This record gives sequence, structure tokens and C-alpha cells, in this order.
Amino acid sequence: MTFSGAVFLTDLNDYIAPSQACIKPVEVKKTKADFTAAAIKIDDSGGYYEVSQDGSETKLETASITLNDCLACSGCITSAESVLVSMQSHEELYKILESNRKLIEKDKKNDIKTVVVSISPQSRASIAAKYQLTPLQVAQRLTHFLKSLGVHHVFDTSFSRDLSLIESAQEFVTRYRALQEEESRSPSLSDDYSSKSKKGRRAGNVSVGNKAMVEARLPMLASSCPGWICYAEKTHDFTLPYISETKSPQQIMGVLVKDYLASKLGLKPNQIYHVSVMMCYDKKLEASRQDFFGDEYQTRDVDCVITSGEVDKMLKEQNFDITKCAETPALDSFTKVNSEGQLLGSAGSASGGFLEYILSYAAQELFGVAEIDVDQERGVFVNFGRNKDFKEVTLEIEGKSVLKFASAYGFRNIQNLVRKIKNGNSPYHYVEVMACPSGCINGGGQLKSNEIIPMKDWIAHVNSIYRSVDELAPEKNEMVNRLYNEWLGGKNSSKCKKLLRTQYHAIKHTLTSPLAVKW
Repeated sequence: MTFSGAVFLTDLNDYIAPSQACIKPVEVKKTKADFTAAAIKIDDSGGYYEVSQDGSETKLETASITLNDCLACSGCITSAESVLVSMQSHEELYKILESNRKLIEKDKKNDIKTVVVSISPQSRASIAAKYQLTPLQVAQRLTHFLKSLGVHHVFDTSFSRDLSLIESAQEFVTRYRALQEEESRSPSLSDDYSSKSKKGRRAGNVSVGNKAMVEARLPMLASSCPGWICYAEKTHDFTLPYISETKSPQQIMGVLVKDYLASKLGLKPNQIYHVSVMMCYDKKLEASRQDFFGDEYQTRDVDCVITSGEVDKMLKEQNFDITKCAETPALDSFTKVNSEGQLLGSAGSASGGFLEYILSYAAQELFGVAEIDVDQERGVFVNFGRNKDFKEVTLEIEGKSVLKFASAYGFRNIQNLVRKIKNGNSPYHYVEVMACPSGCINGGGQLKSNEIIPMKDWIAHVNSIYRSVDELAPEKNEMVNRLYNEWLGGKNSSKCKKLLRTQYHAIKHTLTSPLAVKW
């Protein structure tokens, strides 16, 4: 795991500083050595010992921060890359698989956990780039590998992303129509907003001319990046009403597995152990949110998250050569494939294509404009900021801007966006927000390039592999449409809102200056 901060030692009073503002103290029992000179000894196994002046040694406990500790804290910004996490590693998957093997040996098959692994397309592309394979080969060979370990089902989060895209698009259209209603009641508000006037009377932090946007909770901000969500909850809670309520593809797959699949298999949710393979460590934090924990069966929608790098480590630990192994001929259900078994994806960026799909859907639904293509700049105007991580996309009708979208990757761009929202002068209706520069394809859990290939070129290479699969619009996914009818009771149903939407919580600071505190 890559740590943004470090474990600091100061006069043997150990504490972990995952970020410069972490406020979670780690208790260290005082000894006489705390008041005298002492040394630290590290043995061959990595254990730490405090050596006093008389030569006696005391083994030091390993400091750790749980995921719930991190989520309850108000200090960190970039979250999981900076945190020592527990219960979220491939070792936990090994434990479950080993437990299942022992239960089978004891003829207690009814007690085994059904193990499901869901793989993100970004992780698939990262592994494909390292081993010079196609995304389909990686999907087939990882399925073979995981099932050889004892995994029962291997799914693809491109499938659950279709549900997330459709829900997000419908949510946006609802908000935009609320904006239209506000503007129709007070036309002057629309005129003031269009002129982007920053002058005149202000109400709190929001200009009077922007009231309609505020009432409609626009701009709608993407919700699939947990690093961004943690940042918003802990430092800019005024942005929370603007964030999309739609769950991320990971968490929609979680409820799909624990609710729909469980019922189909005749299992309780806690009889399934669900693992997701993701592109970043922040997804571990997302899975650990209390909102995604079921009280009735005391289980999470996603029990464990492992990164692309951890899967690569598993391949090495198991001496599994993915370049030469057998391929599973048919992939499992909840994998986005065509009738020939070829993988399918969605149009748009490697961060999920939320901007592209929502814009295309809204243009058709609200204005009857079809066949928009952001990549080809067909039907829209595309403008990049000072860096490629900020992009504006505008739909104009008869010379008037009717939809203005943006993508903001990296915290520099996010901070600028947040400032505009706070000041009431954001011109956007929707923003795809991602914490990582270059977006999800450059997540902290992805495999890194070797020293020969520059990082920029490596990211471009992984991105090209990601984009190499054919595209299928989410609403044309027959299995997704079947789930809406069979499982969710139709689109926009109360069950959709219950299972596919979530909420956010402001986390208040409890310390004014955490770094000034002596532990």
C-alpha cells in the first residue's frame, strides 16, 4: 500500500499521521523509558522493541487505524492511501476461502460462504497492460484463477455501472426540470444567472441571481469517487446537497449481490461474501460506510475491497502465470457482454463515462437533441482548462447555452470548483468529480509502469486498453432492463430509490488544530 504520510516517531510516543491533519490518537502505555533515553530495535520479522538503558527489551504494539476510525475522523482529505486499514485486504479473502475448505472437509457444506468477486473494468485494463493481454483475456483468466481458489461467481462492475448511469441521468433530469420550474416562476432569476452577474445583493454565500440553481440543487456533482466524497463531507459540507444520491457502480453491485442474487440462490445476505476488485484504495473506505451496512443480517453490501495491485500480488503468491493459463470460455452473469461473449463497455471517459452519458440522456430527454458525441465534439462545444484534467462541455440551442457540463479531476481543480459553488457563481449544471489526476484509470491501486515508460505514457496506454472494448448504451442492456422490471419494480420506483440511492453526512471538526495536540 502507498502511504501519503508516514508513521512518525517522536520521543517514542508513536502516532500515525496518514495525512497532516489526522486527529486519531493511538494510545501508547508509558514506561520508565519514556523519561530516559531509549532506542528502537527491529527484529527479522519486522517487530519493534523498545530497548531501555539497562538493555531490557519491551515489544511495542503495532498501531492501527480501522476504516471506521478514518470515516469518523475529520482530518484526512485524500483518505485511504494514507491510512493503515484492517479487514480490507486479499488476506481476508484467503481466510474466507480457507474456512470454506475446512467446512467442506468436515462435511458442513451448508455453513460455507458463497464467495462473489466483482472486477472493475479499470482494474482489468491495468492488469491487461502489464501482461500484454486483452481485456477479454484478463476477464476469462482471472475468472479461471479465482474459481480455482474457491470463488463461486466472478462479475463485472461495468454491468452495475449501467444501473448507476441510468439512475444518475434520471436524477439529473429531475433536478434540471426543477430548475426550469423555478425559472418559470421567476424569469429574472434565469436572466441574472445567464449573465453570470456577481454584483448586487447576496443571500448568505449564494447570489440572489443563482437562487434557482440552489433550489434545484445544481450543479449536480458526481458521487462515484469516495475520495471526493470524504473530502466534501469533512471539509465542505455545503456541497453535500449538490452531490448525486445515486450509488457508485461498486455499491450498486453490492446491493445487487446481497439482495437480488441472494434471493435467487435462496441465501441470506450474510451467507454471501462479496469482494470487489477496484482501482483505488478509497473504495475500501466506501465499502466500509455505515450507510452500506445491513442491520438485519449484520452484513455489508461489499465485504472486502482489494486493488488491482493486490490481485497481481495474489497471482504471484499462487505462482499463477496469467499469460499462459486456461481461459474460462463463458463469463458469469452480471458481466456486460454481447451474444458472442465479447466484453462491452460504455461511452466516455475511463472514470465511468458519467458526464458523457448524462449529457446525452438529458439532451434527448429535455430538448430532443440526439446523437451527441463528446469525444468527437459532435453537437457540443468542448473546451479544456489550463490542464487536461478540467474540461467544459456545452450544449447550445439557437445560440443559447442550455446545458453546461464539466469534469474536474484532481484536488486543485476540485478546490476551484468548490470555491465557485460557495460563491454562487458556478456556471455548470453537472460536474464529473474525481480525486485522482487523470481520473479512475490512474487510481492509487492500479499497477504502475516500469522505469522505462513515463507515467503519462503508461496512463495513456492503460486508457487505450480500457477504451478498446465495444460500447453499448446502458438503456440497451437487456439484462439491466429485466432487472428494473423483475427486481426493482420499474424505473423511478420507490424500491429504486431505496436500493440504488444513498445519502451523505457532514463530519464536524472536533479539534481546532490537531497538529498542536500532544498525545
